[in-house]
Amino acid sequence: MARSGSTTLTLPPFDGTVRQIVIVNLTVFFAALVLNLVLPEFTQALLGHLVLQPAAIVTWPFHLWTPVTYSFLNLGILNILFSMLMVWMFGSMLEGSYGARFTREVYLASAIGGALLATAGSFTHVLGLRPESVGVGAESAVFGIMVALAVRMGDVEILLMLPPVRIRIKYLVGIYVLLDLAYLLRSMDSFGALLHLSAGLCSFLYVNYAPSQGLGFAFSERFFGVRNSYYRYKRRRAARKFEVYMGKQGRKVQFDEEGRYLDPDSQKDPNDKRWMN
Repeated sequence: MARSGSTTLTLPPFDGTVRQIVIVNLTVFFAALVLNLVLPEFTQALLGHLVLQPAAIVTWPFHLWTPVTYSFLNLGILNILFSMLMVWMFGSMLEGSYGARFTREVYLASAIGGALLATAGSFTHVLGLRPESVGVGAESAVFGIMVALAVRMGDVEILLMLPPVRIRIKYLVGIYVLLDLAYLLRSMDSFGALLHLSAGLCSFLYVNYAPSQGLGFAFSERFFGVRNSYYRYKRRRAARKFEVYMGKQGRKVQFDEEGRYLDPDSQKDPNDKRWMN
């Protein structure tokens, strides 16, 4: 924010989903670091079961959890430092405008969807892609957050640290896309580049086609809608049975279409003096 020729830098808020993502990533990173000092062989074997490897997903034992776990594994201090700063900077912008649920689902949809698409692409063997390739790190999910910002807030300008220039978010995302395409076409870390691009595509699809309040909210609404429909069905069925039973006893009772009891007195004409005391 510029005032009187000076620039005031305001740190973004560190709470909600952004804080949860950063804490989980840091916890996993330092836990792996400490465990590697004590049991290095066990740690390497454990990490081998948590990183994303397309071949391991489709062969026994199927590592079906890796499209999630790989996005919380960061190798190297600089890697996790850069990734978490990006989560803090871009994630806080997204969460501040669209909420914690939306930000969380963008992160997970980008990480998981990108992993599945990249896994499928690795079996084509084009551009140096191989199922034995390994993907690890939060960069793909972070890129998904950046793509979501570019779609919803593309004209917002941000101040980069290195180099210290102002740039619109959509242009920054465009630069990342071009760099990933260059890596992919030159077969330099082609699987990592494909993973980033796939995560960005999944984020784009999520932002444009997912329910406005998030998949979790839509699923819960659908679940409770089905549950309530089932309860209404049971109530109507019980009402019909009770009507039949009371009819056999020589008494008439009525229920509405939802199975609610209709009080006979409430259906009488208030102008009819015959039933009044």
